[in-house]
Amino acid sequence: MIKVTPDTRLLVLTGAGISAESGLKTFRDSGGLWENHSLEDVCTPEAFARDPRLVWRFYQRRREQAEQAVPNPGHLALARLETWLGGNFSLITQNVDGLHSAAGNTRVIEMHGSLAYCLCTCCGARFPMREVDPGSDLPSCPKCPGVLRPDIVWFGEFPHRMEEIDQLLHSCDVFLVIGTSGVVYPAAGFVMTARYLGAKTIAVNLNPTERNHLIDEFHQGPAGEILPRLVDQWMAG
Repeated sequence: MIKVTPDTRLLVLTGAGISAESGLKTFRDSGGLWENHSLEDVCTPEAFARDPRLVWRFYQRRREQAEQAVPNPGHLALARLETWLGGNFSLITQNVDGLHSAAGNTRVIEMHGSLAYCLCTCCGARFPMREVDPGSDLPSCPKCPGVLRPDIVWFGEFPHRMEEIDQLLHSCDVFLVIGTSGVVYPAAGFVMTARYLGAKTIAVNLNPTERNHLIDEFHQGPAGEILPRLVDQWMAG
């Protein structure tokens, strides 16, 4: 078993699997469809340009679902891990639901954005969704004549904070991957980069993935069951 101590620089990557344990469906669960619309109809810049009201309805629905969800034991275990490791802990998530922050994590990089925020398509200003008129099907920017869009990284767009992520991959001792298939880039390349640079790699997932040959220690099963045990073992020394 790979040892993690208070001096270990631990970098975590989470995907849809950990949120699924809180009851949030993934796109794969729905066959890539939403109300008979393909993801290309609601998850691309072209889709927003073509039908912004449809895209807003999709993300409002997702935000409502995320607000009803609560962190599961896997999220809570990662919050305990951050408290224990302090500045040696960093978490990258592909999820946009805010459950890591709700669980108590503060060192979180939301590489695909957040359902809790929106952006102006004109001036680039960022606003909490709570400041947006909930009755509007196409919110406008309070600062300029622009239209607001969800602060979500759509297909074909560049993820947030990639330079910071690259620095963390270069400096971590252990890279822990949770609840992701690891086949969608750029996140798919993270485990390869970390391992190439000398980090030990651990994965927690319901099933083995195509990247398992890059994993030093694999734990098969729900994150909500495995992570609390792992964290307990690490903290006990």
